[in-house]
Amino acid sequence: MIHQYQNNGYRIVLDVYSGAVHVVDELCYDVIEKLNEQNENHTAKTLEEPEAMDMLICTLGAKYPVEELRDALDDVIELTADGKLFVPDTYEPLIDAVKQRKTVVKAMCLHIAHDCNLACGYCFAEEGEYHGRRALMSLEVGKKALDFLIRSSGGRRNLEVDFFGGEPLMNWQVVKDLVVYGREQEERYDKRFRFTVTTNGVLLNDEIQEFVNQEMDNVVLSLDGRREINDKMRPFRNGKGSYDLIVPKFQRLADSRNQERYYVRGTFTRNNLDFSNDILHFADLGFKQMSIEPVVGEETDPYAIRKEDLPQIMEEYDKLAKIMIEREKRGKGFNFFHFMIDLEGGPCISKRLSGCGSGTEYLSVTPWGDLYPCHQFVGQEEFLMGNVDEGITKPEIADEFRGCSVYSKEKCKACFAKFYCSGGCMANAYHFHGTIHDAYDIGCEMQRKRVECAIMMKAALS
Repeated sequence: MIHQYQNNGYRIVLDVYSGAVHVVDELCYDVIEKLNEQNENHTAKTLEEPEAMDMLICTLGAKYPVEELRDALDDVIELTADGKLFVPDTYEPLIDAVKQRKTVVKAMCLHIAHDCNLACGYCFAEEGEYHGRRALMSLEVGKKALDFLIRSSGGRRNLEVDFFGGEPLMNWQVVKDLVVYGREQEERYDKRFRFTVTTNGVLLNDEIQEFVNQEMDNVVLSLDGRREINDKMRPFRNGKGSYDLIVPKFQRLADSRNQERYYVRGTFTRNNLDFSNDILHFADLGFKQMSIEPVVGEETDPYAIRKEDLPQIMEEYDKLAKIMIEREKRGKGFNFFHFMIDLEGGPCISKRLSGCGSGTEYLSVTPWGDLYPCHQFVGQEEFLMGNVDEGITKPEIADEFRGCSVYSKEKCKACFAKFYCSGGCMANAYHFHGTIHDAYDIGCEMQRKRVECAIMMKAALS
């Protein structure tokens, strides 16, 4: 499978199954396009046949001299022989092996607090309640969750735990006690915990910052961008904005971590379709690690992104990519999560095929110990998998998630970006289509654009 596009003056050819990226001139771009239109099942041998050259002369002979066409075809033949162009699909035969993997849990999202001190307008957690009641996780339930993770992790040594909410700092003592408990288990079971906390920053102080810097491998800081944008969607319950309180705290925390092992995570809505300005606002505040995610909401939600918004959103990603290139060249670069692509190594095969591992490698735990495939399914009883006392009591749910891949989704099969997004968010697919074996269409459009921008940036900065 070949994907070709032009961006910021670059002509880019992506060979999907090898992952090879080629920045080419107009002649080579046109030659590859014509060959791809003729037949996607090319090999170096078939390209050497006279029919290939005859077709190029017939379709491009009026634009380019024959010798130039021959030279370009020779280059394509060489790349194909080297496994960098027109590579066949070698992934689909592996899907059965991926589906047969046992459930080995390596990551857990602890809903340490089903409560929040903000009232964010787009919150999928209903201000921390998750379709249920407000609650704080007890130390006892948290310990059982870590014990379950250790028991279910098999031979995996490195385990990940995210303290999540609501707002986890509202249950800070239990967070601290669980970190201590986890550290006590590491030597006993030959495990290593990587702890993360996601916070809105309202309760952040020097004592918490010191502990976070000592124990947390990563910190996610929730902020939506410019003051007026953030405060419109992330106010306190009394309507007062949160920006002025939390930004100085986030700046201190980011600096105290040497601008590493954290990221500022925002959400953009219809209120700020010019979200590139919010990313640049983060950068101007001094942050180096950032992300801003498109809101996901019902069409009836006034803030929800709609299909008609996509042209402006695509322009914003293009604008952001160009500015990031310029800033990087001036030594003022920063990292934007969605533009960070590894073109050489990348994720393992199972991740490319099936994504985040929700329901199999990754689970969420409610304050009372129920297990769900991920935080976005919490409170939906049809996805209740078990609890920390009994473990997974409905393995058929794990089986369903294990069988979800880019080959179980029709929309993914012909998509060039499928090995970068791994089929996208299963929760979004379910919420919009009633099945995890589908894809959130608006999200797919944005994902494809982000991949194109990220690859272009690699070309520009190489």
